Amino acid sequence: MNHEKQLSAMLVLFYLGEQRDSEDRTIQEIWTWSFEELECTHDYIQWLFPLPEQSAFNPNAPIVDKEVIQAFKNNPRLRQNLLRSLTVMLQFYGLQCHESNDGKIVVSQSEDYQNRKREWVCIFDHNYLRITRILKCLITFGLENEAEAFYECLRQIYREDSDRIGGETFQHWTNAVKPNTTM
Repeated sequence: MNHEKQLSAMLVLFYLGEQRDSEDRTIQEIWTWSFEELECTHDYIQWLFPLPEQSAFNPNAPIVDKEVIQAFKNNPRLRQNLLRSLTVMLQFYGLQCHESNDGKIVVSQSEDYQNRKREWVCIFDHNYLRITRILKCLITFGLENEAEAFYECLRQIYREDSDRIGGETFQHWTNAVKPNTTM
């Protein structure tokens, strides 16, 4: 089995908490990291939010195939764990996810947003790439409602801080929530 296929096969087990990632970490360990660890470690985001394309930054990142995508779409525990990964990253960004009174998923700024935004709402911040990856992953694995809710929150943040985020970054976010028809 080639290296890419091996990493892809590890991903489902990693997400079920039964396998460590390429750096010998469990998903449960990553979920408990401090904000500083989430900020300064750069090779976990591809495991929490995998995509069908190779990472430009992490050669040990899994690449999802149709079987992995189907596993996430069919297994409630995998989807639940993906949502937990999303919650961890939303908290890192000072955001929160909840249901509105009419049952719609909403992502909004948390009480900690003003403090947390200093960490990532800056010109050319690497978290913008992470956010693009998160949005693409959610769409890939069939969590369109969560992706749309996150995007709507980002749209509001962009309105407030477009000079720090930039139009090109916002366009990447916009493109990320368009459904991918290749898988």
